[in-house]
Formats: sequence, structure tokens, C-alpha cells
Amino acid sequence: MPAPAALSRLALLAAALLPAPVAAAPRPIVVELFTSQSCSSCPPAEALLGELAGEGGDLLPLAFHVTYWNRLNWRDTFSLPEATERQRAYAERLGDTPFTPQLVVDGRRSVVGSRREAVAAAIGQARAEREEGAAVSVSRNGSRLDIRLGAGTGAGRVVLVGFDPRHETAVARGENAGRTVVQANVVRSVRDLGAWTGAAQSLSEPLAAGSQAAVIVQAADGRILGAARL
Repeated sequence: MPAPAALSRLALLAAALLPAPVAAAPRPIVVELFTSQSCSSCPPAEALLGELAGEGGDLLPLAFHVTYWNRLNWRDTFSLPEATERQRAYAERLGDTPFTPQLVVDGRRSVVGSRREAVAAAIGQARAEREEGAAVSVSRNGSRLDIRLGAGTGAGRVVLVGFDPRHETAVARGENAGRTVVQANVVRSVRDLGAWTGAAQSLSEPLAAGSQAAVIVQAADGRILGAARL
């Protein structure tokens, strides 16, 4: 039988060989671009959003196509009333007038979506101030989505966003007439799933329109408390 000292060395060796515990990844920073196919200033912002989407990591970039540009002679093929309403809610909270291309970072900061330095600074500030009120996970279960919200602090609304990773659109009229615009993470649906009040919660929801999905938990003042994507 090994001596106590030998047993101690064996125990230390065994512990060293065990895999180290993996820290939970921080929740993604939500980056929302409000845009339109009719806006000639929007393609550079959409290209930047596409770069952010391609980087992956801790960012959740989403492109919300608003409806108010549709009064011209081109209707944005992905415009949603919910996108316009979401931007107006941000305008009230942040003291802005809705404009395109507007980028809202983590529900707190509004910048012009094509200004790279401003976008990078806003993302950096959001990382430094990141809150994790609710741990969120979302997975596909057949024709439904299983959504789990962990217990935490605060309260907010749970929002399900369906989106497509990429679209190319030939624009026939309007400010971008004759251009083919490439757009990333195009939001196709927005659905309010109710309140999160700090308690753990499980939801089963029909699939959202769009090939991908994300869940956002957002406080009444716009702060992002939790987020996850498929």
C-alpha cells in the first residue's frame, strides 16, 4: 500500500489531469441596426454590420428594416412595422429622432451605423458595462423552440427575434436604384413572449419566421439583461 505522501502526490496528479472548469461565456452584446433598402446612406452601415456578424464572438448583430422609407417609390422587401416601433421606443428612451442608419448598442447607446470608430467605442463601452440579469438559452426542438431563462435580478420583457443570416436584393427604384445590396442578419419577425420577473422560467414557442432565432431580455429602460441565439 503506498505511503500517505505517495497517496497525496497521486491525488495532486489526478487533480491536475482533470479538465479545468469552463467559465460560462458572457452574454452577447446586442447590436441593432435600423436601416432601409431605400436609404442611400445605409449600405456602408450594412456592410459594417456584416463584418461584425462574420466575427462571431460575443456580438449579436441584428438588422431591423423600418417602414417609413416605404412612402417613396421602393418598398423594402424586409420592412417590418415592429422594427419601426422598436426604433421609436429607443428614440423616446434615448432622446433621439429616428434616423437611418441608426445603430443602438445594448439598448443604451445610439450612433450612426456607418461610423466605425463610434461603433467600436460604443461596443467597447457596452462590454465594460455588460449586465447579466438573466442567463438565457434557446434550442430547437422539432417545430418549436425551447427557451430557458435563469433566475436573476431585475425584470424585463422577453423578445423572440427571427432572422436570416444573409440576403442580396436588387433594388429597382429609390435612392439605391440599380444597386444590389447585401444585408446581414436581416430580422424577419419580432415576437413579445411576456415578462421575466427574476424567476427561472421555461418556454416552448413556435419557430420564428427566419432561419435563425435569438432571444433578448430587455428592461423597461432599454438595458439588455440577457440574450442568446440558436
